[in-house]
Amino acid sequence: MVLLLQYTLIFASVLILVALGGCFSEHSGVINLGLEGIMIMGALGGALTMRYMPSGSSAFAMIMAVLLAAALVGMVYSSLLAVACINFKADQTIVGTALNMLGIAGATVIVKAINTAANPDDVSSIVQYAGAKKAFSTAIGSFEFSWFTLVTLILLIASYVILYKTKFGLRLMACGEHPQAADSVGINVYKMRWAGVLISGVLGGLGGIVFITAGVSEWRFEYGVAGFGFLSLAVMIFGQWKPQRIALAALLFGLFRALSNVYMGFGFLTAMNIPSPVYNMMPYIISLIVLAFTSKRSRAPKAEGIPYDKGQR
Repeated sequence: MVLLLQYTLIFASVLILVALGGCFSEHSGVINLGLEGIMIMGALGGALTMRYMPSGSSAFAMIMAVLLAAALVGMVYSSLLAVACINFKADQTIVGTALNMLGIAGATVIVKAINTAANPDDVSSIVQYAGAKKAFSTAIGSFEFSWFTLVTLILLIASYVILYKTKFGLRLMACGEHPQAADSVGINVYKMRWAGVLISGVLGGLGGIVFITAGVSEWRFEYGVAGFGFLSLAVMIFGQWKPQRIALAALLFGLFRALSNVYMGFGFLTAMNIPSPVYNMMPYIISLIVLAFTSKRSRAPKAEGIPYDKGQR
């Protein structure tokens, strides 16, 4: 049971971070389907930082450096979406899909090039970080608490405050609801949409590094992030684009994802002789069922996915 709770919190943290990223982007009026690719690139930045950080670095320095690297790489990568969709008014669905494909391919090529440069016989896309990973958690009795969970909680509260209690958040949501009206009162819609996409990149990158450090000490980047970017979109929709509801939805989806890791520890589950791939599919099956019953009642920002034209009224 302790292990189930531990994995649930980790996977829920990933989903919360990435879903919040999508939430900021869509509240600004830009659909970010490229969250999967952003997660991969953020994970790459964090993993390489772990690999090359000096071995004597303190746990605090390691955590801050990895978080900063993941957030920065995720933000830079998300700027490709911003340039294409905000400045050039490209189709947001196509650009997001392209970023997902480019993320996996780009990360794989970069890691293989680094590994081959260090050892010509190593053509793998694996980054190992066994030693550095120890800095990200602390033992509380038999429970291994991840510092990423605390970071996620802080960012969740901060996201709620920013969206609903600050001028910036209200302006951001105005750009996603009625950008022409926002522009008429002096709000720069282009800048606000850029801000939403960049924040999305930061949170998506953080979600990526949290995901690849969940229970493993190395990552093969050609595997991507197992569809967690798309699962986070389902969490965001189920949570009605609201941070507090996103957190509850993420806990539900995280629980089913955690079951696939620890179901062997429950006698009644092993007695049912359900194949392990079924447990791996459960989060995605649940997402389909939930969306089928809730999507009709979902209310997305009115102007999401619509390129803003300043001359249009």
